[in-house]
Amino acid sequence: MLNISDIMQTVNMIDHQHLDIRTITLGISLYDCASSDVKTCARKIYDKICTKADKLVETGEQIEREYGIPIINKRISVTPIALVAAACESEDYVQIGRAMNNAAKTCGVNFIGGFSALVHKGFTTSDKKLIASIPETLAETELVCSSVNVATTKAGINMDAVKLMGEVIKQTAELTAEQDGLGCAKLVIFANAVEDNPFMAGAFHGAGEPECVINVGVSGPGVVWRALQDVKGESFDVVAETVKRTAFRITRMGQLVANAASERLNIPFGVVDLSLAPTPAQGDSVARILEEMGLEICGTHGTTAALALLNDAVKKGGVMASGHVGGLSGAFIPVSEDEGMIAAVKSGALNIEKLEAMTCVCSVGLDMIAVPGDTSASTISAIIADEAAIGVINSKTTAVRIIPAPGKSVGDNVEFGGLLGSAPVMRVNSAGSEKFIARGGRIPAPIHSLKN
Repeated sequence: MLNISDIMQTVNMIDHQHLDIRTITLGISLYDCASSDVKTCARKIYDKICTKADKLVETGEQIEREYGIPIINKRISVTPIALVAAACESEDYVQIGRAMNNAAKTCGVNFIGGFSALVHKGFTTSDKKLIASIPETLAETELVCSSVNVATTKAGINMDAVKLMGEVIKQTAELTAEQDGLGCAKLVIFANAVEDNPFMAGAFHGAGEPECVINVGVSGPGVVWRALQDVKGESFDVVAETVKRTAFRITRMGQLVANAASERLNIPFGVVDLSLAPTPAQGDSVARILEEMGLEICGTHGTTAALALLNDAVKKGGVMASGHVGGLSGAFIPVSEDEGMIAAVKSGALNIEKLEAMTCVCSVGLDMIAVPGDTSASTISAIIADEAAIGVINSKTTAVRIIPAPGKSVGDNVEFGGLLGSAPVMRVNSAGSEKFIARGGRIPAPIHSLKN
């Protein structure tokens, strides 16, 4: 049984090392909101979200006060809207996106995820409507996040979807040009998306989830960085053990908060997602952890190996601390949200090619990367295809959250604010991929997918 004594050793981490609960995310099933009339569907979605999540923020704030643990975000994830809205006779789902946004505002949460579609093997009519609605929805709403799963290890890569999402990203950037393409920061393209991810912008409430569920996302790069300062010069065996012990303590805190939220809301606990999700704040950087292992700067030779050790040790420590560790769990490498990554990019040590190599061993993929506004849709699609291939072949989740910043060139800076931070615009390969992307069809699943 967990109690407050389990986390007393983390008080210093909270006060001085940026340890926090990054999010409590309430997952809500919306299957019973289906209707042939889009207005009715939107109204039912709004009503159900507001009913189920009416106490979420209040409860989170109570736990913060009682336990002294910062809970940075309170969020909602819902059933992929392409599934919920399939019966609607409307030609677009923007109205549903507005209803989600209004519900999120009413409940007082930071974001709501699930304006999503799963098209790894093909499109339904509803999937096409949802995807076509993404640019306008993300431009009109503040809190709605969207995701599209275009590949799985079992199905291969839907290259028609990959091509389409490159075009959607460009359209979204153009519609939010006055905000440096901010809409794209709320859109994630996945391979092997998971059903219980509490982190935005990729969260949705999967088909295998219960009616409602509480998932908690824990962070703490600053805590790991500080722990490694005590083992300078020690072997990698010592480094790995230090990270594991630290991850264990962080996860125990997340389990405590998850249990408290579950009990008070009378909603089942789902998972603790232990992900080292950085922020723009000094001392809260994954890049600085890698440098503490002995790298002169993140991006130099050895970076991928260091990240592999970190990701593995975080998972091992987390699994020992909770019976239900899930989501993405590991280390995130979002450029705009990590001051060390930003510094590495500005120095020239870190580029997209190196980041792609690092995604082979991190929790997700190419995350919060700004590229020139004139980057073509086909180039963006090719970047998505490369990441999807890494995910499919390695049986892991990968993703792309990329922002072609309108009017910006390499070396310029884009500002998103808050946890989204700021990002230097990065160079992309100038050679084209148009003919490659134009082929369409599906890249077949790898041979190791044939398991039964």
